Amino acid sequence: MKQQHVDVLIIGAGISGIGMACHLTRECPGKTYTVLERRNAIGGTWDLFRYPGIRSDSDMYTFGFNFKPWNDPRVLADGPSIRQYVNDAATEFGVDRHIQFGRKVTDANWSSADKVWTLQVLNEANGEVETYTANFLLGAAGYYNYDKGYRPEFNGEADFQGQIVHPQFWPENLDYAGKKVVIIGSGATAITLVPSMTDKAAHVTMLQRSPTYIMSIPSIDPVAKGMQRFLPEMLVYRINRVRNIGLQRMIFEAARRRPAAVRRMLLGLVRRQLAGSNIDMKHFTPSYAPWDQRLCVVPNGDLFKVLREGKASVVTDHIDRFTDKGILLKSGEEIEADIIVTATGLDVQMMGGVVTKIDEKPVNVREVLTYRGVLLEGVPNAAMIFGYTNASWTLKADIAAEYVCRLLNHMDKQGYTTVKPIDSEGCKVDDTVLGSLSSGYIQRAVDRLPRQGSKAPWQVQQNYVHDVQRLRFAPMEDDSLSFDGKPPVKSNVGVMGKMPESLRSALRLG
Repeated sequence: MKQQHVDVLIIGAGISGIGMACHLTRECPGKTYTVLERRNAIGGTWDLFRYPGIRSDSDMYTFGFNFKPWNDPRVLADGPSIRQYVNDAATEFGVDRHIQFGRKVTDANWSSADKVWTLQVLNEANGEVETYTANFLLGAAGYYNYDKGYRPEFNGEADFQGQIVHPQFWPENLDYAGKKVVIIGSGATAITLVPSMTDKAAHVTMLQRSPTYIMSIPSIDPVAKGMQRFLPEMLVYRINRVRNIGLQRMIFEAARRRPAAVRRMLLGLVRRQLAGSNIDMKHFTPSYAPWDQRLCVVPNGDLFKVLREGKASVVTDHIDRFTDKGILLKSGEEIEADIIVTATGLDVQMMGGVVTKIDEKPVNVREVLTYRGVLLEGVPNAAMIFGYTNASWTLKADIAAEYVCRLLNHMDKQGYTTVKPIDSEGCKVDDTVLGSLSSGYIQRAVDRLPRQGSKAPWQVQQNYVHDVQRLRFAPMEDDSLSFDGKPPVKSNVGVMGKMPESLRSALRLG
């Protein structure tokens, strides 16, 4: 039985885990660490998903790491490019030498007596169980189940004579040339698949129960492309990063404060895209307010282009049942199909499905708050990297990783061995950490997500400007953190503390 001890164990070698490891290498050079990855490659989501046209749904200037510039002028990058970017970061900072592939973590137990985490890990290549121990545990496995997607069962599936495919498990050699394809769904995956499959398919139909807000953006950032000709790459990256952070926040805040005005704007942009066609706006007019669910973006209006050209169509209806030839709708219409793609969403799962325990007693994640959206209430020496739902995931992942590094360095400086967040005021409310969105995959997972708090530091703001101040600059000790089992001590220093101008400039640059 293999056994290894390190200072920090990271679960997951996707964009969050690799980012965390890079920050550790840069900011805590004396720390030993290991990354445990169940798959046999770096990349996480961007290695798992291989469906046609897979791309980011956030701009790459905010989706990239804050320490490694994205130099491609494309606003939304394709999956292979993102996978390469994450691999390049791992190689550049030597993280690839610290990854153990093919390792499935099944059990993580904190021992209060030994002040150490012990992980039971299955080596899936040979079936052996390995033991890893660490002083600090970092969950960076994302928030969904890699083994299965969300896949409702439809009446009559066995009658369908064609092929049914889920995007999470796309067949490597799926031949859809000359075939009629129906894509069930209206989220980011569906609106990516539709224009990407029309190059070969006879026709592609997007079948949705309800519409989603969709906005077209340029595929190439002309400002960034111009800057790259005469400015250093990191400066160009930071300038565009700050600009896009501001734009993201401005749109989100506007949607919250003036939803009717933002709704009119978004629908007006869609009308312009559909001008000259006979496509009914009902297919792009959601019943909910903007940003109650995530806003979808398409580069250069590619979705609208294939709809105007007649290569694809959109149908808004409910499914009655599958038939031998396709799908029968509640309205009585039947859509013929050779291939049906169920772009029906994710199955939410925390910590990669790892059973987390304290002194062999399982932790009920549903009853746990998150401290500053990073540490786990009542759980010693543990953190979870969880990105934004209303902005680029990596914006939060970056500053959360920075915070963990600050915390580890502070503990070393003060001689502390343990840290544990304590909610002494009973701040827990029924809302989850993702409660601001009404998306189906979030609502289906209310029993699997950490709770929201009624006030700081237990509230999850989904606000980069708010978080960067508290994670990057706030005092490390306050009245909610217990070090070495001692009662928390309230700090008299403000959130920003006495911050020099150089740090203020760094904050402004994101």
